[in-house]
Amino acid sequence: NLSAVSEFVLVGLSDAPQVRLLLFVLFLAIYLATMAGNITMLIAVSTDTHLHSPMYFFLGNLSLLDVLCPTITVPKMLGALLFENKVISFTGCLLQLFSLIDVVGTEIFLLAAMAYDRYVAVCHPLQYLNIMGMRLCAHLAIGIWVAGFVNSVLHTSLIFTLLFCDSNRVDQYYCDIPPVLGLSCSPTWSRELVILVVAGVLGSGAFVVTLVSYLYILLAVLSMNSSESRHKAFSTCGSHLTVVCLFYGATICTYVRPSSTYSPHRDRVVSMLYGILTPLLNPIIYSLRNKEVKCALSRVISQL
Repeated sequence: NLSAVSEFVLVGLSDAPQVRLLLFVLFLAIYLATMAGNITMLIAVSTDTHLHSPMYFFLGNLSLLDVLCPTITVPKMLGALLFENKVISFTGCLLQLFSLIDVVGTEIFLLAAMAYDRYVAVCHPLQYLNIMGMRLCAHLAIGIWVAGFVNSVLHTSLIFTLLFCDSNRVDQYYCDIPPVLGLSCSPTWSRELVILVVAGVLGSGAFVVTLVSYLYILLAVLSMNSSESRHKAFSTCGSHLTVVCLFYGATICTYVRPSSTYSPHRDRVVSMLYGILTPLLNPIIYSLRNKEVKCALSRVISQL
């Protein structure tokens, strides 16, 4: 309420009309392909009885997040490219940043839960269904979504209780933490420290769970005598490990650092990795490396 700024201007990807039209067509095609791939995956996981297992339950949650993540940022970006409508209200910017941090945080926790699921499947295959029962999966899913929400409330409240009284040009195609913090005319170092500590603790906690899970998986795979068993174990975990590397690499480069190191051009490219390209690639990665998913998707497509 103390801020003099009532709206923000999102700096687009390009001001050249020919380039804007080309980018609009490109990102619209990517967005539609992302929606089609992830919605098809959601339908397959929810309707195909072959995919009613803990692994695919978490995969369904991942597909839902991959629908939400680009939907938060891409439509506004497409509007700016086509109509040059770069203005977003103060409240709109707050809601966009809140939603994005919520989805990104939830996905980090979800990837850790999926790593634990793969650890149980490889290291305790005979007890898998007893350990990873639907009750535990439901509790994990609820905890993951609640943790993402609480994390987002904390980050958003720290940022939007600052004073904004001068520049309102956000050096990004959506409202994100580093560029919005850079616009505040209040001291931000204490808020940045809290944000870094919270992001570091929560992010490193999820990363440690993922890392430890895969260390145990690696040890279990190396102790297997059969090459066929090793190949099956690697194929079971390969898709998730690929997604983890893509997502963690991009989010760490974007958020786990001070805003003084923010570089608009570099960060736009990095943010597209986890905000646009990763949601597009996730269903492709899982379907290419998983026969059950391929069969389920083909059944869904044939029915449609």
